[in-house]
Amino acid sequence: MLDYETLRFIWWLLLGVLLIGFALTDGFDLGVGTLYRFLGRDDLERRALLEAIEPVWEGNQVWLILGAGAVFAAWPLLYAAAFSGFYFAMLLLLLALILRPVGFNFRDKLTHPGWRALWDWALFIGGAVPALLFGVAFGNLFLGIGFSLDPMARLSFEQGFFGLLHPFALLCGLVSLSMLALHGAAWAAVKTTPPLANRARRAIACTAVTTLTGLLVAGLWLMADMPGLRVAGFDPAGPSEPLRKSAEWVAGAWLDNFRATPVLWAIPAASCLGCLGAWLCSRQQRDRSALAATSLVVTAVILTAGVALFPALLPSSLDPAASLTVWDASSSRLTLEVMLIAVAVFMPVVLLYTAWVFRVLRGKVSLEALKGHDSHY
Repeated sequence: MLDYETLRFIWWLLLGVLLIGFALTDGFDLGVGTLYRFLGRDDLERRALLEAIEPVWEGNQVWLILGAGAVFAAWPLLYAAAFSGFYFAMLLLLLALILRPVGFNFRDKLTHPGWRALWDWALFIGGAVPALLFGVAFGNLFLGIGFSLDPMARLSFEQGFFGLLHPFALLCGLVSLSMLALHGAAWAAVKTTPPLANRARRAIACTAVTTLTGLLVAGLWLMADMPGLRVAGFDPAGPSEPLRKSAEWVAGAWLDNFRATPVLWAIPAASCLGCLGAWLCSRQQRDRSALAATSLVVTAVILTAGVALFPALLPSSLDPAASLTVWDASSSRLTLEVMLIAVAVFMPVVLLYTAWVFRVLRGKVSLEALKGHDSHY
């Protein structure tokens, strides 16, 4: 059987896989929603964009549910702290996500332009707001969350919703919004026909530049002026008791893992190269290659954040020793073992089914095929 330290590390990797799976699949849905009002110039084009994501969005969102379930089962302290500290932000996120299925179901119930315009804006909010909030949440991990633990491991928070709106966190939110819009534009270029596809290619070029600029600014900010959490005195195989370790905020500590293993610098470099690759492929109308490049950007950005934060899961700005890490916030060894067996059985099934669905639904949404159909019901 695997030892406790290895199990914890594997579950940290699995959490990253689930986050990447969600960002790659539901990410282009959110990106298309963000660009929806701007790419589609008339009702027909907007219906084509909806048809490009509507058959798959619900299955894609399952990755978010799996991620939340994994956090609840494998990292219960993280689940409790995150869902308590980000309560109002989580509420906004859920309300925005709820707008998407409601918009899909109600938009085409009536043909009145005002009715459809109302739900078009609802679909835009359902795409842009979650994309922004996910980035703000990640940005706050680098800043630290205002919580502490008492000797009984009871949480107390001294940071409200507006305390999360630090300039660096907002910058990360804009990077996330731009990155998922880039991914969504690439998906729209693959799935639609001209003139909509041509417009999507121009959107790829614009969002690739804004994403690359945002990544460079955030990276320089992180390296030049931001303290990071440095953890010491922990036992990777010890009990899940956060207050047993020592930790402090130290300038430049978020780069410790990159300095210790220089090859890891290839990950943030890949995110920048992916932006350039998406821009070049859009100019050459190589839509599938552009989608592969945007997928590289999304994957590399999440991996970069994960490597920089490791082993921290939820840093505390009030009491560094109370920060939750991979080594002291997990479930028991038996729980991690049993769940790992379940993952080994069901994860391949999920991946195979997802691949099969995308293969069955391959092909483009033609504007000609939609003409004459006022509704997809």
